[in-house]
Amino acid sequence: MINQVKIFDTTLRDGEQVPGCKLDTKSKLILAEKIDLLGVDIIEAGFPISSPGDFKSVVEISKIIKNASVCALSRANEKDIDVAAESLKSAKKPRIHTGIGTSEVHIKYKFNSNKDSIIEIAKKSVAHARKYVDDVEFYAEDAGRTENEFLAKVCEEVIKSGATVLNIPDTTGYCLPSEYGDKIKYLINNVKGIEDVIVSCHCHNDLGLATANSIYGVINGARQIECTINGIGERAGNTSLEEVVMILRQHSDLNLDTNINSKLLNETSQKVSELMGMPVQPNKAIVGSNAFAHSSGIHQDGVIKKRETYEIINPLDVGVDKSSIVLTARSGRAALAFRMQEFGVNLTKKELDKVYNEFLVVADQKKEVTDSDFPLLLQKKNINYG
Repeated sequence: MINQVKIFDTTLRDGEQVPGCKLDTKSKLILAEKIDLLGVDIIEAGFPISSPGDFKSVVEISKIIKNASVCALSRANEKDIDVAAESLKSAKKPRIHTGIGTSEVHIKYKFNSNKDSIIEIAKKSVAHARKYVDDVEFYAEDAGRTENEFLAKVCEEVIKSGATVLNIPDTTGYCLPSEYGDKIKYLINNVKGIEDVIVSCHCHNDLGLATANSIYGVINGARQIECTINGIGERAGNTSLEEVVMILRQHSDLNLDTNINSKLLNETSQKVSELMGMPVQPNKAIVGSNAFAHSSGIHQDGVIKKRETYEIINPLDVGVDKSSIVLTARSGRAALAFRMQEFGVNLTKKELDKVYNEFLVVADQKKEVTDSDFPLLLQKKNINYG
C-alpha cells in the first residue's frame, strides 16, 4: 500500500526570507496559483503580522486557492494568532501554524525562560488557535537540537491542546540524516496520541542535508514534508520540493508518494526563479539546466544508445522536453554524428572521421560547439548539405 506524504510548500514564506527575494502581492498570487496547480497539499502563504503587505498577501491568496490548505505563520502569542486567523477568513481550508523554540539555547538565550514556561506558552497558543480553525500546526523551533525527552513532552502537551500537525524543524540544518530519522522515530514511539496527528519534517540546508533529512524523516514515520521550489530559503535554503518528490517516486519500494504533478516541476521552477530574481544553479538536481545535459563522450554514447544508461529520470516526467547532447572537446564521434543527424546531415563513417578532426580544433577554441558552427565544419571538408 502506498502511503501519502503531504507536501507543505513554504516558498511564499520561508522561501521569501532570502535577501533580495521579496515579492509583492501580485507576484505572490501568480506563484500561489502555480503552486496550487502543482498539487501541493498546503501552501504557507506568509507571516501576516510581520507587515501590512504580508497580511494583504495572505488575505488575497486565501481567496483564490482552490485545492490546497492555506496556512499562516504566527509566533506563540494571542495577537499573532488573532491576525493570522483574520487573514485566513476567506480560505476554504485554513491552517494556523504557531510555535516556539524548544532547544536549550533558545529557551536560555532567546527567551530567558525555562522548560515549564515554554510548555505553558505552547499549550496556550495551540488552544487559542483552535478557537479559530480546526487545523493547527505546532512548530517546535530548533527541534533538531532539542533533547528528545523534552521534545516528546512538548509534543504530547500540544496534542492535548488540539494540535493536528507536529512540525519537527531542523532549524539550523545541524542534524545528520540518521540522527533526524531517529528523532522522528523516538517521537512516534513515545508520544501519546501521536497516531492521531501528522508529524512533519521541516529541514534547512546549512550542511547540505535538508533533502536527506526529510527523506529519513518520512522513512521513520513522518507524513508531511515542508519544502520550497528550487530549495530557496533562509541562509543556505530549505528542503527542495522537486528533490523529495522525485526521490520518493524513484524509490517506489519505500511505498511513499505525493500528489505532485511532476510534469509541472520545471515550469514552476522557472517561474519562481523569474519572479524572485533567483537563478537556479545549472547543476541543481531535477530542475537545473544541466540536470539532463551530457558533454562527456562516454556518457553521450551511452545515452544515445539507451537513455537509462546515465539517466534515472525521464526528463519528460519533470517537464523537460528531452536530454541535451552538448558538444565540447570531450565529446566523441557518436555525439557529433547524432547532433549532425538532428541538424539534417547523415554523415558516412569516412565523412564523420574528417569532420570530427576539424570539430576537435573548433571545440578546443570554444566552450561549446553549436549548430551554427556546423555549416563551416562541413564546408571545410567539402561535404554538401541542405
